[in-house]
Amino acid sequence: MKQFMTTVAGVFVGLALFFIGGPLLLLGWAASASKPAPVASRSVLVLDLREGVTDQAGSSPFAALSSHGVAVTDVDQTLRAAETDANIRGLLVRLPEGAIAPAAADELRAAFLRFRAAGKPIVAFGQGFYADGTVISTYELAAASGDVWMQPGSSFQAVGLAREDVFFKRFFDRHHVGADYQQRYEYKTAVNPFLYEDYTDAHRQSELSWMSSVYQSALAAAAADRHQGLARLRSSIEAGPYGAEIAMARGLIDHVGQEPEAEAALLAKAGSGAKLVEFADYQANVQSRSSSAFGIGDPVIAIISVEGDIMTGTGSGGAPSFGGAQVIHSDDVQKAFRAAVDDSDVKAIVFRISSPGGSDTASEQILAAVRAAKAAGKPVVVSMGTYAASGGYWIASQASEIVAQPTTLTGSIGVFGGKFALGPALADFGVDMRGLKVGGDYADASASRAPMSASQHAATSAWMDTIYNGFISRVAQGRKLSPDRVREIAKGRVWTGEQGKTLGLVDRVGGFYDAVDEAKRLAGVKGGARLRSFNPETSPWRLLKRLLGGSAELAHVAASIGGVASDPSARAVMSGVSDAQLRAQGATVLAPRWVN
Repeated sequence: MKQFMTTVAGVFVGLALFFIGGPLLLLGWAASASKPAPVASRSVLVLDLREGVTDQAGSSPFAALSSHGVAVTDVDQTLRAAETDANIRGLLVRLPEGAIAPAAADELRAAFLRFRAAGKPIVAFGQGFYADGTVISTYELAAASGDVWMQPGSSFQAVGLAREDVFFKRFFDRHHVGADYQQRYEYKTAVNPFLYEDYTDAHRQSELSWMSSVYQSALAAAAADRHQGLARLRSSIEAGPYGAEIAMARGLIDHVGQEPEAEAALLAKAGSGAKLVEFADYQANVQSRSSSAFGIGDPVIAIISVEGDIMTGTGSGGAPSFGGAQVIHSDDVQKAFRAAVDDSDVKAIVFRISSPGGSDTASEQILAAVRAAKAAGKPVVVSMGTYAASGGYWIASQASEIVAQPTTLTGSIGVFGGKFALGPALADFGVDMRGLKVGGDYADASASRAPMSASQHAATSAWMDTIYNGFISRVAQGRKLSPDRVREIAKGRVWTGEQGKTLGLVDRVGGFYDAVDEAKRLAGVKGGARLRSFNPETSPWRLLKRLLGGSAELAHVAASIGGVASDPSARAVMSGVSDAQLRAQGATVLAPRWVN
């Protein structure tokens, strides 16, 4: 039987290595066997945004095997290097046809303007701007290029900003599904589609407020970059949609032509013999040089970057994400802060956040790490990306300074939670849910067979009040506002960064490098400083161990194949770990029922 199980294990490991380990090993061998090619003179970078734009690059090794587009922070860093690189003569941008997150457009716009200020031209080529949510932000970014091309016959539909919500209340009522949710307070609208048939007054007010702020910001930026009056540009845009030719006649774009024509025009500006270079190739070259840019002992600004939903535990536990989806694990962030605090070269910390929220307990753990860093004499400056809302604002609230883009979605100081009562709906199909419990009345409060009882509802309400009041007090303390003032601007309402600055939730409007400058100022660092990432990295071998379920025998086979037993991570996998130890080392992360 043991021999049979060993054979089965070998087959399983072989398949796992073929489908997972093989690509990872190939990537590793390719990275170690080659160095980035030198940059040729008269190079024109090609930045393709059509596969999507994220705030940060994925940290999982599997992220390299999936396509999630480019990271704003990477583009910003790379263009800064290109500004002073005599070999780089221009930038060709392939625009998406749909939306870009407003804050991402803000950050990229600033990078484009700096690049142009260095005397280097940009051509932005689009195959149309089609009605899709925040496509106006895509046009804002195009305008920052100074030379906008559109493909003949394409459509200019960037005439405003729109969103759509689906409300399930009548469907749930018809099929006897109970949405047993509470919220604090009326602007915490994530569960409104389950509770109502239409927008409430508060829901409508909140949505239109941030949408108007984003729209006005995008129009103002585009008008400045197109050297047009705001009223004129707005009138031209809102009278659309147009074909590409009419958009050019209206002064919304500069040229109508095919991509090779736009490419040729830019290459001509770059000089005789100019060639196109993929942005990712140049980025790899920049990153290979950056590690030696500063010497040992130079002051360090630690960079801790997080993106996604906030959860308890660690990225070393649970199942790996093959799609490269970003998750913020509180243990990992806490360890990153501890490492930065313990490093004597680190003078300050820039905490980059792009998160819609998550677990309140995980958020509190991360906030405690921020407080500990400040107590150790190391200022923490938050740089907000696409959003830092709810739990994302909780973890930012007590930083030394908060920097946000004008269209960053932030605030949402509130809490919601509850469950779906599915018992009556299933009963219509002949499925009966029954339950048993021992202990206190609240033991089955989360059971889905029926709504909460009155006493359970009251207990839940008290719990949610505790979380909400705790959120209020943390923001009041961190932002030096009275609790009453925080309650006025809280209630779950979402604000933009520009609005947040007016309200005292944000200190400065700007991007990542503005936060770096603030960190240097607070730490008293004069001149240059080295930026060093303290983000936890997950070894491919640790992910493989998780895939194999922690079996020491399987791990030994996996680590031995391909001559990798000398790798430190692989040796750790072979060490033999019991199931109990694995459970102790990892975290089982469930979707929280009570989230902020």
